[in-house]
Amino acid sequence: MQKSFKLFCMAIAFGTIAASCGDIKKEDSKVIKKSTVTIENGRMTPEVLWAFGRIGSVDVSPDGSKIVYNVTYYSVEEDKSNSELFVMNVDGTDKRQLTRSPYRESSAKWMNDSKTIAFLSNESGNSQLWKINADGKGKKQLTDHKRNINDFLFSPDESKLLFISDVKYGERTIDKHPDLPKTTGIIVNDLMYKHWDEWVESIPHPFVADFKNGKLENIKDLLEGEPYESPMKPFGGIEQLAWSPDSKTIAYTCRKKTGKEYAVSTNSDIYFYNVENETTENKTEGMMGYDVNPIFSPNGKWMAWESMERDGYESDKSRLFLMNLENGEKKDLSADFDQNSNGLAWSDDSKSLYFVSVQHAVTQIYRSDIENDSITKVTDGIHDYVKVIPQKDKLITLKQSMSKPTEIYSVDMQTGKDTELSFENKEILDQLTMGNVEERWVTTTDGKQMLVWVIYPPHFDPNKKYPTLLYCQGGPQSAVSQFWSYRWNFQIMAAHDYIIVAPNRRGVPGFGQEWLEQISGDYGGQNMKDYLSAIDAVSKEPFVDKDKLGCVGASYGGFSVFWLAGHHEKRFKAFIAHDGMFNLPQQYLETEEMWFVNYDFGGAYWEKDNAIAQRSYANSPHLFVDKWDTPILIIHGEKDYRILPSQGMAAFNAAILRDVPAELLIYPNENHWVSKPQNGILWQRTFFNWLDKWLK
Repeated sequence: MQKSFKLFCMAIAFGTIAASCGDIKKEDSKVIKKSTVTIENGRMTPEVLWAFGRIGSVDVSPDGSKIVYNVTYYSVEEDKSNSELFVMNVDGTDKRQLTRSPYRESSAKWMNDSKTIAFLSNESGNSQLWKINADGKGKKQLTDHKRNINDFLFSPDESKLLFISDVKYGERTIDKHPDLPKTTGIIVNDLMYKHWDEWVESIPHPFVADFKNGKLENIKDLLEGEPYESPMKPFGGIEQLAWSPDSKTIAYTCRKKTGKEYAVSTNSDIYFYNVENETTENKTEGMMGYDVNPIFSPNGKWMAWESMERDGYESDKSRLFLMNLENGEKKDLSADFDQNSNGLAWSDDSKSLYFVSVQHAVTQIYRSDIENDSITKVTDGIHDYVKVIPQKDKLITLKQSMSKPTEIYSVDMQTGKDTELSFENKEILDQLTMGNVEERWVTTTDGKQMLVWVIYPPHFDPNKKYPTLLYCQGGPQSAVSQFWSYRWNFQIMAAHDYIIVAPNRRGVPGFGQEWLEQISGDYGGQNMKDYLSAIDAVSKEPFVDKDKLGCVGASYGGFSVFWLAGHHEKRFKAFIAHDGMFNLPQQYLETEEMWFVNYDFGGAYWEKDNAIAQRSYANSPHLFVDKWDTPILIIHGEKDYRILPSQGMAAFNAAILRDVPAELLIYPNENHWVSKPQNGILWQRTFFNWLDKWLK
């Protein structure tokens, strides 16, 4: 959903930091000039963290000469955000700001002439399509659709527009009882009535229309009359749809299921919609897991997509699949590649596919050559690449690390060497002293080698003793890679003079499928032993104060904290759990995506003959509260429908009843994350106040 936010980018004073969002012009034409950031002692603070500009979508012009991208800025004072568009040459020169408004501009894409940029803006009251010249002139609204346009793709010949808009889902209470217009009651008769952070009353649909003289004509809903979503909630976007090079076919991702059937299945498919005769064909029928993100080769001969094999397993291997569009033959190009393949992009000559994949806790760019079925790693180093756009002899990418937020880079295809282009946050980064990030390999209890990141405080002194935090990852099957987080940020923890131990325990990708899958059905098992192996190994160092160890985490990491609170054998002196699972039998019935708990828990708690399920529920943290003896901070959002706030509140209540020092930070307006600036600042302050109270 788009909202019209008042422009906030001004020279904001945050005590020891002054920051602004650049030369932004308010509606009264007053230019707000970018000021110099001043940071005390070179240390990260919550206010500094929220002053970073966050780079979003990136697009390269068809002639390969320019890049357009958007940057989101946050105001803690106004508790709002705003996005603006920027353009620069493909070598990073001649950077300029295109938009200066109090509205949100996003989803910028080049037109075929490489001179005009189409984008979304809510300037007219709802999100519509606009255009602007690359020199910042000629801004003009192109559409006036009755609904918000969530995202869009022009057909290659620019005669048609494919766009996403939300449509009504299901029957409202007022539809049944029109004489009760003020009732707030919601009548439910099937599952998936809520998802992530919303009551499901609308779903996204793809629409296609003729685009003539700046107007939409002959608008068609590709799923007209069908109660299915495309792209798929909660995270799917325009990457789940694609145009064929001849502008005659639209590929879209859809899981054509509703209610209970939707809640227990991950079986999505790729559908082809023929624009000329308006017919639809399922191109991945019989493939049972997630099939998502189709892309056509430039020569029109191939379609590639990301495919999972098993229905109901959302963390299955993401395979690189290829279809010959002439004969329909399908092929797994990653059959011998024991890693995920994500963010697919074709080379100009249609002979190779580029993608990103995590291995050994870093995310690199890879190339698959379709003629000889080979996969080659293009880049190396300690970082995460999160996007790749091939451009002749180079790749335009987004890159981040634990020590640097996302920036735009150019990568040489032959050498893998990258060159930064955007420098969005250079002024802030130049004044920060980051802690050293060290890669360690620790032997686990079953004799395997586990990669553990150790992050040291800035100005680290090996002759001192430091309080140390064990970081427990969420997911559970999410990589502990070189991600940059605006909440679980390791550098801000290090700046508070903590050493952080972040293990790639059992259940994370990047170490082969066997390592990834071991965790399913073994909550409270080997991965917990891995956590303790990591903290015990690092605690042997003379600079670690073994009497001042803390343990923190969110989601599955929050579950880990709750579980370790009953099993840590006096190791830790403070715990922090955010959005964690506390009571697994209750979680089974409270969550919305049933495929997750069915697979990861092994089934329902009433299945008494199901040994895997019974082992899962026997490891529920609520069963070990009698052993809780350590102060614990619990954080939860009331709009979290993945793990309901009752889980966090029950854990807090249990701690208080057990006379364990405890604190609860509850957010009525946040979901599984914390997205609002002032809530984010409060999160950080509460986080460090709690740790400092018990560990310093």
